Amino acid sequence: MKALNSIAVLGVGISALAAAGCASGPSAPFDVMKNANVTAYRLQNYEPPAQAAPAAAAAQPGALIPGIPAEIQQWAQAALPGLQQLIPPGLLPPGMIPGQPAAATPAPAQQVPRFVDFRILGQSPVLDPKLKEKLGDLFGDSDNYQADHQNCMYPELGLSFSPQDGSARYDMLVSFSCNQVNAVNFAWPHKAAGMSPDMVKKLSEIVPNLFPAGTGWGSAPPPAGPPAGQQPMQQQPMQQQPMQQQPAMGQPMGGQINVNTAQ
Repeated sequence: MKALNSIAVLGVGISALAAAGCASGPSAPFDVMKNANVTAYRLQNYEPPAQAAPAAAAAQPGALIPGIPAEIQQWAQAALPGLQQLIPPGLLPPGMIPGQPAAATPAPAQQVPRFVDFRILGQSPVLDPKLKEKLGDLFGDSDNYQADHQNCMYPELGLSFSPQDGSARYDMLVSFSCNQVNAVNFAWPHKAAGMSPDMVKKLSEIVPNLFPAGTGWGSAPPPAGPPAGQQPMQQQPMQQQPMQQQPAMGQPMGGQINVNTAQ
């Protein structure tokens, strides 16, 4: 009888542990993302100064182009086809990416819509609950991150989300070229911020769905400004090493930024 009782107790314990495992969800604040107001931004990760603009001639395969960060060039040559569409138009000369034409890079301007400090090339509200849930699960799972990443921040994607009651707002930057995620105004919940290869693959499948036709994906023109009530943040990421100075308009964006990680 005691043996049977022990087996029964053991079975209950295993069931409780299994239930607890199934009940676990994304880490905060990503646990609210499914029902939050979410806006996705396609960002220009880098603004070359006029004197460093790439030449019109085709680049030699594997050669680095003066004036453009090596991280961006290496990513452009190795990125998945879906991610290559995130490269700002005209940033790389013809021939750098097979099959992708180059257009004129938008001239640096004093008054352009920006998210954090990066020019907005396109933006769209994320309305599909399933899509928002996928984003929350992806960014909220610590297993998707690794310590290995480039020590830079040239983001191609920005995400801003807040609960429907407007009690908080969470802004983040995603850099495929630097292979890391940057929490702008909230404490990073994970021990690492570098994206694993599996996470990059999953996110590359989600990104095209964030920008329906005509809202910034591909060659659509920049929007007039951010959504009502969502002004671009103009602050340094919290718990990170600040830049020595803000780059002037038309100067290279990004650079050496250390993403905050939980201790």
